[in-house]
Amino acid sequence: MTPLDEPAWAKRGGPVTRAARHLPEGSLPSWAWIRPQALVAVRSGSRVLVQDYAATGGASAYRPLGGAIDHGELAEVAAKREIQEELGAEITDVRLLGVLENIYSKDDKDWHEIVFMFEARFVDRSLEEAERLVGMEGDGDRIEAVWLDVSEPVDAPLYPPGLIELLRARLAAVAADD
Repeated sequence: MTPLDEPAWAKRGGPVTRAARHLPEGSLPSWAWIRPQALVAVRSGSRVLVQDYAATGGASAYRPLGGAIDHGELAEVAAKREIQEELGAEITDVRLLGVLENIYSKDDKDWHEIVFMFEARFVDRSLEEAERLVGMEGDGDRIEAVWLDVSEPVDAPLYPPGLIELLRARLAAVAADD
């Protein structure tokens, strides 16, 4: 099978392995639908930058920026690339906070993500002063990101599940070191 003969899902990249690329369309094994993700909590004190889905017409919810880890790409490299692609910004002091798993349904499909959750800072610290940052997803959809103070009660769900606890534990550890 040549790259031109590949089905559409294989051309998109993402979690599909080389072995799965050679299967006929529609016959993907269940493991091929597990999506490795690299998300980044860009942090400024107790605030983290999150995508505000309600600002672009979605349900009221928050999620850190980031996205799919491409085949052959390290999670930290994907985290840096995703922030560059979505906001046109560079990050530094990238640190793995933990790995979260998220199984959910959306648009009548079941999804399974394994999320490498990073924290980082902007190289350009002036971005921390903006109330809202606007960017673009790889598919052209508009992103609006806001600063969310995770030391306070959160007014909408923060995804993936377990993230708020992970972030609060990190804040407590940072405070204990100071």
